[in-house]
Amino acid sequence: MRKNKLAYIVLAAGILFTGCKKDLALLNPNSPGPESLNNETGIISFASGGVYVNGFKTLKYTDGVFGPFWSGATGFHELMADVIGADAANAFLNQMGCPEKVIHDDASVVLNPNSPNKQIALIRQANVNQQAGNNFLYYEWAYMYNLISSCNLLLEKVESVALSGDAASKKAAIKAWAYWWKGFAYSRIGSIYYAGLINNSYQATNGNYVTKEAIIIEANSNFDKAVTAANSAPSVSEFVATWERIIPAFNQAGLGFGQTPAELARNVNTMKARNLLVNKTVTDMTAADWNTILTLTAAGITFSDNIFTIRTDARGDLFTATQLVMGRTQSNIPGGATYKLSERWVQEFKTGDQRKAQNCVIGTPYLGQADRGNAHFTRWALKDGGTGLPGVAVYANTAVGEYELHLAGDYEENQLMRAEALINTAQIDQGLAIIDAIRTLQGAGLAPVSGTGLTLAQAKEELRRERRIVCAFRGLSFYDARRWKVIDAIANGGGRTGCVALKNTGVVSTNATIEYNYLDYWDVPGNELTYNPPAGGSAAVVNPKN
Repeated sequence: MRKNKLAYIVLAAGILFTGCKKDLALLNPNSPGPESLNNETGIISFASGGVYVNGFKTLKYTDGVFGPFWSGATGFHELMADVIGADAANAFLNQMGCPEKVIHDDASVVLNPNSPNKQIALIRQANVNQQAGNNFLYYEWAYMYNLISSCNLLLEKVESVALSGDAASKKAAIKAWAYWWKGFAYSRIGSIYYAGLINNSYQATNGNYVTKEAIIIEANSNFDKAVTAANSAPSVSEFVATWERIIPAFNQAGLGFGQTPAELARNVNTMKARNLLVNKTVTDMTAADWNTILTLTAAGITFSDNIFTIRTDARGDLFTATQLVMGRTQSNIPGGATYKLSERWVQEFKTGDQRKAQNCVIGTPYLGQADRGNAHFTRWALKDGGTGLPGVAVYANTAVGEYELHLAGDYEENQLMRAEALINTAQIDQGLAIIDAIRTLQGAGLAPVSGTGLTLAQAKEELRRERRIVCAFRGLSFYDARRWKVIDAIANGGGRTGCVALKNTGVVSTNATIEYNYLDYWDVPGNELTYNPPAGGSAAVVNPKN
């Protein structure tokens, strides 16, 4: 392991947002510019800072709650997936995740009191350039195109930089790093926005918007290029060593060390499986789709593979605990943090699940600001560091360096995708056996469900609950709510029944119905369209859903 110093170079969001074709906009006058990438030390430093800072930490607009990517952009997903709630008004947090309607056990109805009172209308109202940083659609787009721009510059510079020693392996490692992160960024863009831009040159921009489907194709293409580049390295050990010069030292623990080309290929397969799974509704998935998922996950991340992670560090060079979703959710007191732990997430745990005992503490019901509905009211909090149960997964830990956030795919997600594909291809018990294995791995202490004769519907319910638990706090949960059609209007087969929900009197409903009625894919941000309007022949930039 080698310690490295992050290059605090912040790409101007204006590369896309203002239509400028400038070089890097520096965080401060002492930060290195593109010219510093002309030597080995500079390009390694930029490979680190260009991803971790430009891609996830610093933007033109920022806020302590939603500014950093891993508490803001991912937090928006968790809000809309009803994993967390909020009553803070920052960037419409208390409105974007407010359901349209909650019907309690006594048949009383709590309507979304927002004006407008539908999330779709809120998006159209907020998605204008004049809203600046209050436009919550801006953040994921800006971060991911900053990340793409960094990687484009990296790819352009690596061809001409003189590298010492095994230059071919070092160059392969830098190229694989850049292509991987481009694939990641395009995956995020194509999985949440209705259209996007493909830009493969650092100084270029364009108004040729393409469909979300085309963006996912571009994502997978970059993933493939990452694998090709990695496999071209003459030396695996030099490839790994170069990555470990790029990855900050404090991230190199647990599963966060440098990857071999074979490990990278497995990470790619898991992400390609995700890209297919989360961008189709379950009713649109075909037998061929499920078989593709089975093929990809069979060659996906294994239990011992290194993956892409981050940890907090004492100086906050990258992130403090409060700049991650879990850090904004834990508090040990219901309602005590910015994000409130949703009653609907807690109810996913089956009776006797030790993960609930480890991570969820009950207290005085939080009955917060009701001017944005009361779906965020809760009796639960996420326990910081867990309650001390040995061998049981901990979902929040604010101690420096203790929490490992999985940035992309991981073993559990890979296996749950495989389980879902098995269940949907008439291999129910094999899929359930995987769910049992994941629960054992996380110390859930639950009785096996495989071999118990569950029906297809019952097996799907086990899968749904397990994904909701395991994939929480990482910006994945909304994808599932969308593909399962939970976010759709009740009249269109959406919504959720059998919900636990609190009234503003503190009375607990155990069989409530919630109608979310959320937009499935966001429009292109108005911050972008103002300065970069669609060229002739572009794909639609506004989702036609109303």
